[in-house]
Amino acid sequence: MIYKPYGFLSQFVAERRKRKPTLSELGEFPAGIMAIGRLDHDSEGLLLLTTDGKTSHNIRSKSIEKEYYVQLDGEITDQAITRLCEGVEIGIKGEKYYTLPCRARRLTLTPDLPPRGRKIRDARHGPTSWVSITITEGKNRQIRKMTAAVGFATLRLVRVRIGDIHLGKLTPGEVRPLSLV
Repeated sequence: MIYKPYGFLSQFVAERRKRKPTLSELGEFPAGIMAIGRLDHDSEGLLLLTTDGKTSHNIRSKSIEKEYYVQLDGEITDQAITRLCEGVEIGIKGEKYYTLPCRARRLTLTPDLPPRGRKIRDARHGPTSWVSITITEGKNRQIRKMTAAVGFATLRLVRVRIGDIHLGKLTPGEVRPLSLV
């Protein structure tokens, strides 16, 4: 497991057209290692790594929950949370897609997370709120599109849990071995 820092790509080989840091810059990794799923450049948090394609397939299935802490622009409403829970319409590759029902709840306290590394914005631009969103699917930029669909832009997105594996006190860039037996 690794805490993917903000600004890194969830891959080990850089693409020529993208001049962004990759996970390979965070340490020595075994040959053939791959990320299980992805976190986009602007997202951070728990990312599992493996050399086993079957393990990757199983963890990416809809039977495994993925939980995210999301900082939103503005104070989220109960109505918006209800809509998130029921599923919302988002766009995937130019097509309408309805997300599966999920769990969403307002976080009353700011999560104890490491600083992001790049300032999000100044408090004078208005209030922000935090929510926990737990999904079982993983479409491209799904959480960001879901919060936008209910009227709240995502300012920070941190994956904190995949199944029973929690981010815990890992810090950005830190790697910890684990066994999925």
